[in-house]
Amino acid sequence: MKHRLFWASAALIVLLLGNLIFTPHFFSIELRNGQLYGSLIDILRLSAPLILVSLGMTLVIATGGIDLSVGSVMAVAGALACLYVSDNSGLPGVLIGCSIALGLALVLGAWNGFLVSVIGLQPIIATLILMVAGRGLAQLITEGQIITVNSPPYRFIGAGYLLTFPFAVIIAAAVVAVAALITRRTALGLLIESVGGNPRASRLSGIHSRRLIWGVYAFTGLVAGIAGLMATANVSSADGNAVGSLIELNAILAVVIGGTSLAGGRFSIAGTVIGALLIQALDTTIYTTGVPAQTTQLFKAVVVIVICLVQSPVFRRRVLRTVPA
Repeated sequence: MKHRLFWASAALIVLLLGNLIFTPHFFSIELRNGQLYGSLIDILRLSAPLILVSLGMTLVIATGGIDLSVGSVMAVAGALACLYVSDNSGLPGVLIGCSIALGLALVLGAWNGFLVSVIGLQPIIATLILMVAGRGLAQLITEGQIITVNSPPYRFIGAGYLLTFPFAVIIAAAVVAVAALITRRTALGLLIESVGGNPRASRLSGIHSRRLIWGVYAFTGLVAGIAGLMATANVSSADGNAVGSLIELNAILAVVIGGTSLAGGRFSIAGTVIGALLIQALDTTIYTTGVPAQTTQLFKAVVVIVICLVQSPVFRRRVLRTVPA
């Protein structure tokens, strides 16, 4: 119970088990035409974009920052990719379109890093600028319309299957694995935690904090771009006003639920993944239980508050008395 991931994992398990009350076959997984289907598979597939965005948000928060522009970067990347693929629907066109979109997402993330690490703007202000401007750029790319694409290779990114498993989940798992390997098997993770925990001490010890922060924001832009490709490919269309809307809030929730402190310092990639899965499972549960649409957000807020309170050692000590003083 003292492990940092215990309460988030327990909440996820309880939430999934609770679905058995309303959906007896909730844990059933079928293999049809070489593809896995089931509620659990749907949760994994739909949570893939949120996992990627939350991964970038975890590293940004670990440096003591925040990124409110990830939803807008998703919209820009998805819009640009769909704009190019709409006229070049073959595999070469899809590869070029995705490369251009991810390149722009990387540049936008690096721009945030430049404003924060070089210019010295507060992260919330710097990313708020792109949050607004990026959504406008996405609308400019789409000309205020919904771009529809008819490209099987592009749709495969968000709705395809590889080796019976959703391709989006494979991409998300690969990115998470690489990020975890780099941050936990090298000194990079420790350097990120040092910058977030005590920026002045890390700078005096010789750590290039500006380059590190710049790189973290660039990475966040890149993974947000990949999430944007997934989101638009899943529906074969790009809506500059809707893609990635409010996902930054869900990403911050996933990071907090996963045990990463908003004050910076220590972070947990595994906890963030669990948090993202929990949020998607909660969305699925809301629809499964038939919660009225007008109370959906309130119901979700109450559940998240309960989970965060149960995770708090201070709350458990004072109210539940499960943690000794």
